[in-house]
Amino acid sequence: MKYNFRLFWRTFFRSFFKSKNTTARLTRKRITFLLLFYTVWPLGMLVHWFCFWLDDIFFPAYKNQPIEKPLFILGNLRSGSTFLHRLLSRDSETFTSLTTWDIYLTPSVTQKKITQFVSALDKKYFNSALHRLLFAFDRATLGKIKIHPISFFQPEEDENIHLHIWDGYFVTFLFPFRDEAPNYIHFDEALSPGHKKRIMTFYKSMLQRHLYATGKKYFVAKNPAFSPKIETLVEFFPDARIIYLARNPLDMLPSTISWVNYARRQFTDPGDGYFYMEEILDMTTHWYEHPLKYLDAHPSPRHLILKYDDLILRPETVIRGFYEQFGYPDKPGLPIIIDQAVKETLAFRSDHSYSLEEMGFTREQILKIYADVFKRFQFETREELLPVERIELDM
Repeated sequence: MKYNFRLFWRTFFRSFFKSKNTTARLTRKRITFLLLFYTVWPLGMLVHWFCFWLDDIFFPAYKNQPIEKPLFILGNLRSGSTFLHRLLSRDSETFTSLTTWDIYLTPSVTQKKITQFVSALDKKYFNSALHRLLFAFDRATLGKIKIHPISFFQPEEDENIHLHIWDGYFVTFLFPFRDEAPNYIHFDEALSPGHKKRIMTFYKSMLQRHLYATGKKYFVAKNPAFSPKIETLVEFFPDARIIYLARNPLDMLPSTISWVNYARRQFTDPGDGYFYMEEILDMTTHWYEHPLKYLDAHPSPRHLILKYDDLILRPETVIRGFYEQFGYPDKPGLPIIIDQAVKETLAFRSDHSYSLEEMGFTREQILKIYADVFKRFQFETREELLPVERIELDM
């Protein structure tokens, strides 16, 4: 495993000495974040990497842990991947995922084993008092974030795990200096073979550690940021099952612009308005084109291209279909799991409100930019757009 120290120090230097006239300018909010980050993060990394080293000493068998039929949910941001991921994770007899807790607090086998031991003691001797305290803290902190429902104990996008080697697209959410970072948006085409191998070797080891420590069988991940690395993904996980979710660009694009700006504003103070338009257009067009091109060229029963509307309108039919197609066991309680997930999603509303006009786009421009997508999926082109302000459900 190799840490991308070059990117780490470059983002450090830009943040403090060359951030003027960028979206990460040094305002009070930004300075507060930077001071907290550089106080806490390096210490956390030292702990994690020490525990990774302990894994190799005390739990070396994790390196031989098989990863059988892993399921990867790809597509653009805001295309239903969170909904499907959270739904499948409710089928805990079949699937496991990395939670926020797993990603940020216990990425190693050693840390997971310690947590399991403490949890057992808490349950046996303290009537789960620590467990209840953690859940209360979780609701009071992460529960207030309105990107989508975030919790220490809910499955999360495991692209975040690459922050532990400082080598992934999510680095740019904390440090939005795209000119300093590798071209993660075009991963398969832009990164060198050696660089791709370093990143994916680390990711694979994280999945092996998780499966080894939990004893679970099938791993499911939702990773829109894996869309540009689909070729490398299949190379490292030849037994992978892939679902590509496609959503109408008239809905996907404004929701993505809103989401990216909201997420980065948690760490920056760029001023009023929407930013990153060139990056988002580059990203979304490529994340339609590249994975679909690969899937078309490699037809397989292990692959499924799925329209967002079909998933939302017919979730049970869709899910039973790919359970059978991918060789996952069908559970008698699946309808209850699906019903609970749908109700939870409908009950949650994010703080995203936006208008295409404010973002500088017209309906005609979007139809032109994504013409091939509209043609392929026969998405509605809508004579009139929805009202100026919309409230976005969890996606």
